[in-house]
Amino acid sequence: MRIRIVDAFTDRPFAGNPAGVLLLDAFPDDGLLQRVALEVNHAETAFAHRLPEGGDADWALRWFTPVTEVALCGHATLATAHVLHTTGAHEGPVRFATRGGVLVATPDAADGSITLDFPTAPLTPAEAPAGLAEALGTEPRAVLDTGPDVGDLLVEVADEKTVRALAPDHKALAAHSTRGVIATARAEDPARGYDFVSRCFFPNVGIDEDPVTGSAHTALAPYWSERLGRATLTGLQASPRSGLVRVEARGDRTLLTGHAVTVIEGDLLTW
Repeated sequence: MRIRIVDAFTDRPFAGNPAGVLLLDAFPDDGLLQRVALEVNHAETAFAHRLPEGGDADWALRWFTPVTEVALCGHATLATAHVLHTTGAHEGPVRFATRGGVLVATPDAADGSITLDFPTAPLTPAEAPAGLAEALGTEPRAVLDTGPDVGDLLVEVADEKTVRALAPDHKALAAHSTRGVIATARAEDPARGYDFVSRCFFPNVGIDEDPVTGSAHTALAPYWSERLGRATLTGLQASPRSGLVRVEARGDRTLLTGHAVTVIEGDLLTW
């Protein structure tokens, strides 16, 4: 069984968000998928298999963190689409059947990027839970719930420097949302090539800090689009690995565009 490690939302190796990708003939037992994801030990491992022609989707796709299956994942979807196109397993736009609905990934032959068509997260203003400021390490300017599929609190903080300096209490953060917390602020200098910054902390799915999170940008895109007055923006996720996500807010859909690089390819010897 071939297994690949792909760095997503980056055009260079050892940056962005790494994901394991396995193309299968069918999904085996869930326990086996979970054990493989734990062995890979990246934020997500993606498992995909081809579907019969003539249906609503081309491939079935599931994502597992080292501890649980998740309902939506952007970077592992981008990584899977990258593997399909670079190996010749699929040409052109690919439709994935997932727990989050049918997701479409469209390659751009001109620049090598891939655009994901994802559902926009429904944002609902929320009161800051007691203890959130202490757990995060700063006072929130605004707090929003991102809905059941994303499962985070979106928290705007004072400025980009505050986002970059965060050193949260991950155990304490786990009490405040289903998956975790997205911390964000407007870019200090848009001339650097991005409009907003974020960091994502997901202790409830075994990921203290996710390097670059596509699903979080389905909440960040509408949030910053409204505030900055533009539908098309670029977000920098300012984790130690860092990565850029181009976003376009289209009402109930959000487009996420990025690059990916395969860094490891080998055989899974036990299956």
